[in-house]
Amino acid sequence: MKKGHSSTTDVLILAVPETAGSALYGMVDVLSAAGNLWQTLTGQAESRRPFRVRVISDRVQPFSCGNGIPVTPECSIGQAPSADIIILPELWFAPDASFRGMYPHIMNWLRERHRRGCAIYSACSGALMLAESGLLDGCRATSHWGYQALFQRDYPQVEFTPEPNLVFADPAGHIVTAGGTTSWHDLALHIIARYADPGEALRIAKVYLLKWHGEGQLPFAPLVRRQPHADAVVRRAEDWLGEHYRQEGAIALLVSQNAVAERTLKRRFRNATGCSLIEYLQNLRVEAAKHLLESSDLAIDEISAEVGYEDASFFRRLFKRTTGMAPSEYRRMFRPVALS
Repeated sequence: MKKGHSSTTDVLILAVPETAGSALYGMVDVLSAAGNLWQTLTGQAESRRPFRVRVISDRVQPFSCGNGIPVTPECSIGQAPSADIIILPELWFAPDASFRGMYPHIMNWLRERHRRGCAIYSACSGALMLAESGLLDGCRATSHWGYQALFQRDYPQVEFTPEPNLVFADPAGHIVTAGGTTSWHDLALHIIARYADPGEALRIAKVYLLKWHGEGQLPFAPLVRRQPHADAVVRRAEDWLGEHYRQEGAIALLVSQNAVAERTLKRRFRNATGCSLIEYLQNLRVEAAKHLLESSDLAIDEISAEVGYEDASFFRRLFKRTTGMAPSEYRRMFRPVALS
């Protein structure tokens, strides 16, 4: 629940050895600066500190988190004071690994704090802790798009949605997950707006040059990912499409060159990759179009034809459906990065 502007919100940020130091200390810094940094720089208002931020862990002894960054917890979870908010920052955790069975004492603590009414926020792969605790069972959640297969494999009871930058697991917003690697920016702005005030969130965004990722994760996510599987027929089909996706009637050509019946091939392809043949072909074409938008001056109609679509209007609709933005918007967002 949003507090009054004169009150202080107590925040516990949980760190473990897998925690990403940039997300951990970035969140500490931004929340601690709320209410005072803009005011100090501009002299326009009296400073205040709407957040009391503490780093905690399952141990009280200092340790190193991701990339050897030192962490000195203020206290352990057993000693942790009461708080309004718990934040679970990003973890350095391989998407082909399993988080099952890790930190059972932390999972118990999270469930207990949630029962007491504490709001819990996760950034990026920090959502793995929420999933492992069971607090996301039957709920929508997001994390970095790279963890979609992990969630589907280990936490099928979670409705994983990789597109948004923030997802509320419950209408009251007691559990909120954030998406990509720098989603802690969005999470920090959301927390400041909710517990301090929206104007302060805007001021912090201006001071730190933080951008609200309203476009979600779709523009940043690769559409074609090599899924691990043992179906040699499907692997050959993936390789063939990777070389011939521009060709007209590519799927019909693939089927004609394959000894497996068309229906069987389509079924095996979906089982092995999680998408249909036509979806895979479309994803290959859109990925090629993304590269051309990032790196060339070709007109969008030319790019459409280059990747296999004579109908440019269909290409535009497909591109927006799969990336969340029009080709021209995608070019404006990413071409400056590619040229820098």
